[in-house]
Formats: sequence, structure tokens, C-alpha cells
Amino acid sequence: MIHGLESFDAAKMWEAIVLWFTDYLLIPNTLYQGIIIILAFSFGYFFYRLAKSPVEILIERSDLPGRAKRIANNLRKLLFPFMTLLSLFMTTRIASSEAIGVDVGLINGMMKVLLAWIAIRIIVQFIDNNAVRNVFAMMIWCVAALSIFGLLDQTTEILDSIGFSIGDFRLSALAVIKSVVYLFILIYVATFVSSFAERRVLKSTSLKRSSQVLIAKIIRVVLIAIAILIGVNISGIDLSLFAVFGGAIGLGIGFGLQKGISNLFSGMLLLVDRSIEPGDVIELENGTFGWVNHMAARYTEIVTRDNKSFLIPNEEFITQRVINWSHGNSLIRLEVEFGVHYNSDPHEVKEIAAQAALDADPKRICRDPSPVCHLVKFGDSSLNFKLRFWIKDAERGITNIRGDVMLSLWDAFKANNIEIPYAHLEVYMHRAKPDS
Repeated sequence: MIHGLESFDAAKMWEAIVLWFTDYLLIPNTLYQGIIIILAFSFGYFFYRLAKSPVEILIERSDLPGRAKRIANNLRKLLFPFMTLLSLFMTTRIASSEAIGVDVGLINGMMKVLLAWIAIRIIVQFIDNNAVRNVFAMMIWCVAALSIFGLLDQTTEILDSIGFSIGDFRLSALAVIKSVVYLFILIYVATFVSSFAERRVLKSTSLKRSSQVLIAKIIRVVLIAIAILIGVNISGIDLSLFAVFGGAIGLGIGFGLQKGISNLFSGMLLLVDRSIEPGDVIELENGTFGWVNHMAARYTEIVTRDNKSFLIPNEEFITQRVINWSHGNSLIRLEVEFGVHYNSDPHEVKEIAAQAALDADPKRICRDPSPVCHLVKFGDSSLNFKLRFWIKDAERGITNIRGDVMLSLWDAFKANNIEIPYAHLEVYMHRAKPDS
């Protein structure tokens, strides 16, 4: 049974806050320190704006690798807190001297906070993702700042006092924050480990490409699931307490993630039955033609000849017709149609056309099976032929090899005086007879 939110003494807390303001902040010594801190931050910001552009240009013109430049640009932003810290340190030495005699306890705390921020930002540079790096840095810094000012215990007590009870279990704001932090850290660690394992698996030469992608996906899903279970267990949350809401939540998640789960398992099914693999040349019903560059959990990336990347949901490869030019055998037959004048010898045309196909691009056009040419129709103004030839590298393009073969046919026909007929129009003009 949910007993409701547990109240805490808000009036007493407000009284303590007001007392702290009047007894600590609204005194001359604290005001002096506040002015010093504001001036130090103003100086740090002024210096940062002054040095920002020259430092950016220096980093950009350096010979550092890409990752090192990224880290250098991130550390460049620390010029602001560093110069603020430096100015606070110099000002503190003057303000705490016997001649002035200002108590600099607040300034010392601010310097520790700035130093902690600089150290944390330097340490987390190993994290590539900007958002994750910023979240990690902010979480660690908040805990460090509260600990430096001696407010960590009070903050945890306040957060722990805000909560509600479900039967014998009590859920507080502190437990929720801890759960979110644990889950965030564990999921990131699981993602990092799975990415490392994926790189190791993809480097394995004893596995096929489809098997490598499948194993990498399974490792990622299993590690993330384990991370979530461990995070919930560490947080001390009893999942059986949420049985009342389980049906509604499960139904909502089921409808919301229906397409995502469908695409995930469709991708795994494609890798298991090996109907589509990275590197295959495929053609979709809508005419999209290209090769499979990457198979992710939700989508498959198809790169076309004009270097456009189509991110196609995996489910579409299961429910729609797909032409896989590389499935089973990479040998592909292409066809070119043409016509010649009726004065030409069809036997000679067949031999010339087959040889022209081989001469078009000997490296791409197969000699076994060899090109063949057939007379298919006696047309109205031409003998119509079909030239068929085979290639093994459709990923290098089809239109280009057809064009090369047609150019080779043109050159061969010109060399052998074989004419290609074309439609023409004759106009007859008659003189009108004069009226009798």
C-alpha cells in the first residue's frame, strides 16, 4: 500500500536558511570575499575571451592527430577556471595578510571547487562522447563541491527525507538519484566494454562478416541487460513492488518499442540466415541499388554509387522483396541490346559483338562464361541482337560497364563498316495542278 509522500519540516528548513544568510552571508567579511570572487571570475572571463581565438588557431595549425586536437580544444575551455583560480590565489595572499586581515575561508573553498573542476575535466578526457563526458564530470564535481563546503551530509539527509512508502519498502529521492547514477555508469561501462569486444570480434579472421556482426550484437545486448539488472539490484529496489504497475507499463513499452524490437530481431534473423551480409550488392523494390556497408541493431546502411547512405529498417528486408546480387554467387549477367542494318552479316555481327565485350574491360568482364550474342528479332528497319556478358564485381558499378561495352561495340562496328540504322523521315513535295 502506498502511504503517500513523507513530509519534512519545511518551516524549520526555511528558518535555518534565513539564519544562515543573516549570520554568515550578510556580514562584511563575507561581502568582501564575494567581491573578490566576482572580480576574479571577471578577470578569468576577460582573459579567456582574449586568448580564445589565438589558442584555437594554434591548435588548428598544429601537427597533432585528430584525437589530440579534440582533447586540446576541450582543455582550452579550462583557461577560464584556471585564470580565475590563479587570480583568486594571488588575491587571497594579499587579502589574508596582516595589513588587511580578511578571513578567506569562502575563497579557499571556491579555489578548491575550481581546482576540483579542472582536475575532473582533465581526468574524463578519455571518454569520447561529449554528452557522457559532461554528465560524468558534472556528477563528480557536484559531489566534490558539496563535500568541500561541508554540505554533502546535509544534502543527503534532505534528499533521503523526501519520499514515500510502498508497503514495507520506502522510496526516497536519494534512492532514485542513486539508481539513476548507478544505471548511467553501468550502462556506459557496458557500452564501452561491448564496443571494445566488438572491435576485437570484427578483427577476427576465422569468422565470417555476418557471424562477426551477430556476435557483436549479442554481446552488446547481453552486457546492457546485465548492467541494468546490476544497477537495479545495487539501488536496493525490489522489482516485485512494481507489480501493480507492471501490466500498464509493460503494455505501454510494448507498443512504444514495437518497431524497435522488430528491427532488432529482424537484423539478427538476417545475420543468422545469411540472406544479407555486409558487402553484398542489393536492389530494393523502390529502385535503390548499392552495397551493404553496415548492419546496426535497428537499421542497415546501404551506400549507393553516388555515395548516398540509405538507413533502411531491418524489418523491411524481412517483409519486402529484395534482390541480392551477391547471394550465394557474385557472378552477375548483364545484357546490352542493339540493332544493325539488314546489309550486315548476322554471323559476323555475333562474333564481333562477343569480342567487343571482352575488349571493353578485360579485368571486369569474365572469359568463363564468355560473352554471347544472339539474334532475337527481325525488326522493321534492323536486325536486333542481345549481347550478354558476366561480371563478378557489381559493387564497382553496372551502368559504367554497360557504357564501356556499348562504346566498344561502336568502335568495332565502325572498324568493320557495320551500320547501325536510325529512324529518319522523308518528305515528298508535289506540285499542285492548276485549276482547269
